[in-house]
Amino acid sequence: MKRVYLNKIGDHVGEEVEIRGWLYNKRSSGRIQFLIIRDGTDLIQGVLVKNDVPEEVFEAAHSLTQESSVIVRGIARSDERAPTGFELAITDLEIVQIAEEYPITPKEHGVEYLMNHRHLWLRSEKQRAVMLIRNEMIKLSRQFYDDRDFVLIDSPILTPAA
Repeated sequence: MKRVYLNKIGDHVGEEVEIRGWLYNKRSSGRIQFLIIRDGTDLIQGVLVKNDVPEEVFEAAHSLTQESSVIVRGIARSDERAPTGFELAITDLEIVQIAEEYPITPKEHGVEYLMNHRHLWLRSEKQRAVMLIRNEMIKLSRQFYDDRDFVLIDSPILTPAA
């Protein structure tokens, strides 16, 4: 089975794939569970139908908490109703690590609180967008100087004792 990153899932529609990531969100409708999985490149909705998987897999999905690490396997398919246009018909779920209670909720938090939980705050959509823009700006400025044969020199950190 092929491991796939979510930003390339469209190239694997109809194939059985493996996705490694974190549970972003979940909701349940009786015999169907919808797991939103994030892998750092994008999100995908995973659909877990009780009659299509072993009972222990379905129950394991119930125990997942937000940001738990998972490996999911299933068939990638196109679906306009899914948030990203694709979904995964989950056939297997492996829990890598159950996450503790996620401290950052949709309510407003102070700067100090967010900085104390920075490693989690960076996983939010807004922070991810900021990091992607920052990455692109650095890449373009680096390319500008490379195209003009400049050499990057990393100077040592200057300290009072130096």
